[in-house]
Amino acid sequence: MDKIKKNTLVSMLIKLEDEEGNIIDDSEELMYLHGGYGQIFQKLEDEFEGKKAGYSFHVTLTPAEAYGEYDEALHVKELLEDLPDGIFVGTELDGEEEGIVYVVESMDEKYAILNANHELAGVALVASGKILEIEHLSDEAAEELLEGEHRH
Repeated sequence: MDKIKKNTLVSMLIKLEDEEGNIIDDSEELMYLHGGYGQIFQKLEDEFEGKKAGYSFHVTLTPAEAYGEYDEALHVKELLEDLPDGIFVGTELDGEEEGIVYVVESMDEKYAILNANHELAGVALVASGKILEIEHLSDEAAEELLEGEHRH
């Protein structure tokens, strides 16, 4: 029977909950390419290494292992005059640093509160579910899959 290793396409049922048991995500089915491609949390990928279809899991993720610690420096108050015209609550604005995106959380006549933390930053999560199917891909097929992911 095949085991999960690099370039294995893994299909699973997964449920994410916070530590109080509130369901964050209850996906019907999730697929990812195993092998350090950053498609799922690293701790889960480590847990799945060498496992077979049918494997059930229950893994606790610290905030750092999930969406990161909450960073107060990414929660800022800006003068509206320093921001683009026409923004509203929910608007996404690129930060000066590559890959940082701020979301307008609230506004008044003079200021906007911006936050670039992921909405689940600082939250420990519990991931549970079951590996449904696994399929080993050739290096070429894995590369094609990854390239297709970056084209959309």
